[in-house]
Amino acid sequence: MVFLAFTAALLMRRDLSSHWASMHKPRILWLNTGILLASSFALERARRRLRSGNRAQFNRWWTAGTVLGFLFLAGQALAWRQLEAAGLYMAASVSVAFFYILTASHAVHLVGGLAALVYVDVGALRFRLGPAKRTAIDVGAIFWHFLDGLWLYLMMVFYVWG
Repeated sequence: MVFLAFTAALLMRRDLSSHWASMHKPRILWLNTGILLASSFALERARRRLRSGNRAQFNRWWTAGTVLGFLFLAGQALAWRQLEAAGLYMAASVSVAFFYILTASHAVHLVGGLAALVYVDVGALRFRLGPAKRTAIDVGAIFWHFLDGLWLYLMMVFYVWG
């Protein structure tokens, strides 16, 4: 709901403005998108390995997905640094402000998702989670996939309306 409200605000502000200027988006956003999708792919691979009883492969794939999640977050920090280096701060323009607000909101949700992924990773490596105890695994993966979908939506917002 938060992201729909932000999108509605962006669209209203854009339509009401006679001087809306789209911002230059850092190219790393496309790499970050690939990293985030690869992370979801790894988590899904892990879940399938667990269903087939291959715990070692589950641990490897889940850990890879978690690491890719942290890499995405680092890539987002790099994107913000690139904007900062170009002199694009929140006060630079309304489109830049919306970019920061939307990506920061996504990053906050991502930190929560990463906490869940790490929880599952540690629990699985300590044999506290596994084939018989998969609720945290499934919920963590589903939330992560939701964050992927949300990121794809934000990319559409940035490149179509932003």
